[in-house]
Amino acid sequence: MVDKYGVKPVLDHYTCMIDLFSRDGQLEEAKNFILQMPCAPDTIGWATLLSSCRSRGNMEIGKWAAESLLELDPQNPAGHLLLASIYAAKGKWDEVAKLRREMRDKGVRKEPGCSWIKYKNKVHIFTADDKSSPFSAQIYQELEKLNDKMIEEGYVPDVKSVLHDIEESEKLKMLNHHSEKLAIAFGLIFIPPGLPIKVVKNLRVCDDCHNATKIISKITGREILVRDAVRFHLFKYGKCSCGDFW
Repeated sequence: MVDKYGVKPVLDHYTCMIDLFSRDGQLEEAKNFILQMPCAPDTIGWATLLSSCRSRGNMEIGKWAAESLLELDPQNPAGHLLLASIYAAKGKWDEVAKLRREMRDKGVRKEPGCSWIKYKNKVHIFTADDKSSPFSAQIYQELEKLNDKMIEEGYVPDVKSVLHDIEESEKLKMLNHHSEKLAIAFGLIFIPPGLPIKVVKNLRVCDDCHNATKIISKITGREILVRDAVRFHLFKYGKCSCGDFW
């Protein structure tokens, strides 16, 4: 860019490089690149690195990225929650509890998760373990049938997505009733075959729901579009357009 085209890099270019290293799992290279940058990364750069550390289970660099992100934006719950998911995956529940206390002391609040889907000009909104819909009985029955078929396809619930130190059975129950799964089940029941199921979620899709939706798209042959707080996810034939990085 500089030598051949005379283009001086700006912060967005550096952020793209962090993203490239992170997507490829080259976390040490990403760290070294950041240390050599003429300017500090913005919140997007740090969050990108932290997200990759979460998916790769790199606690050391993840903690560094989280602390840097929180220095820039102390009220950003994403830094706390992504780091908490790294600790939870390692079974470090004391650290998870510490992060929750810090959030409480700083007044940082996690927005309650919800998902919604539009059908016949009406928006149907779901929260986790929601039974307020008049169609709840059908939705939960559909989820049970889906779960059996998903397990046959090799689905293994990702319990590390549950940031609570509770019994395994409770974690499985919480995962199966996440808001986006309820919305997708609603879509499978009411959206005519051949039409895509379009769901919006106000937060980042968790690892388990992402993996589950890939399998659901495969076993049902349905196209599922999920717009979360980070990006669009188009699920088709058991794969997602994000390439499992978000």
